[in-house]
Amino acid sequence: MSEGLRQQPSEGEWASAVAALRGLPPRASVLLACHLNPDGDALGSMLGVALGLRRIAGELGIARLQATYPGRSALPEPFRRLPGLDLLTPPADTDPAPDAMLAFDVASIERLGELAERLTGAPVSIVLDHHASNTSFGKINLVDPVAAATSVLSDGLLHRLGVPLDAQIAECLYVALATDTGSFKFDSTTPGVHDLAARLLATGIPVGEISRRLFDSRPFGAVRLFGEAMGRARLEPDGVGFVWTYATLDDLHRFQQRPAVLEALIDAVRCVEEADVSCVVKQVAEREWTVSLRSKGAVDVSAIAVALGGGGHKFAAGFTGRGSVDDVVAAIRGRLPRPAR
Repeated sequence: MSEGLRQQPSEGEWASAVAALRGLPPRASVLLACHLNPDGDALGSMLGVALGLRRIAGELGIARLQATYPGRSALPEPFRRLPGLDLLTPPADTDPAPDAMLAFDVASIERLGELAERLTGAPVSIVLDHHASNTSFGKINLVDPVAAATSVLSDGLLHRLGVPLDAQIAECLYVALATDTGSFKFDSTTPGVHDLAARLLATGIPVGEISRRLFDSRPFGAVRLFGEAMGRARLEPDGVGFVWTYATLDDLHRFQQRPAVLEALIDAVRCVEEADVSCVVKQVAEREWTVSLRSKGAVDVSAIAVALGGGGHKFAAGFTGRGSVDDVVAAIRGRLPRPAR
């Protein structure tokens, strides 16, 4: 579904979500989940709402409140000091039949992995997301492709539930908002984004410390790994301009780094002046790679990602590729606009 076709949630849809949560049975079990290999928006949006629900758990009759994400990936270092981490539970230890389940930043049910059946079986299922490609897999879908981050939807739900912002909730939502707007540098940074950021900052969160943790801190081994990956970057200047590089499992092993450190590599690559489209190909298994795509505005990289089995936003998207690095890059190159003759 294109961004032009999907509408923002109506007040009726918001009211349905609030009524569903206020109508839970006594001693209800509520499970919150975000997508595989969660980023700042997924985690921050989920934990912000989890903290809000914990504040009014007695009012809503919630006896069991858990948050989780699929898979076994370790929590990325920048997010290990988020408030609400005590609510995080391994998927296998979560309630197999919750009364309500909320999904955050998840465009399709497949991104919930082993948690998908819990959502389809839950009497109440609410999806909060800002991907235009969202498949509306919940019973209630609060999806706004115009929103800069899923945290905008989280803030909207908390407001309608009557939960005031505090510093813990605000830190989670700020991390979500800052990461998905590229530290407020992307075109999605509207006046409304700054209004939300101002309300979050007004709670007294330590914005300098949070920003350093998110954007300006990485292990020395990661710096060396980035240097090697940037040294093998390739620029293809024809057409819109395409720059790409890659990192292997051997790179991670040699520099003793976890895969999560590579998420920031795309930010170093995307600044190349001669290229509109940038790409980082990251090995996750033999002949399997996760791919990050970015555009400065000339190319809809979500269309490329969807065609290759992934998804995302118009100017930030990704997919899983298979084969060699050259195979993956060739598949992307074949979908880029052709240079004028």
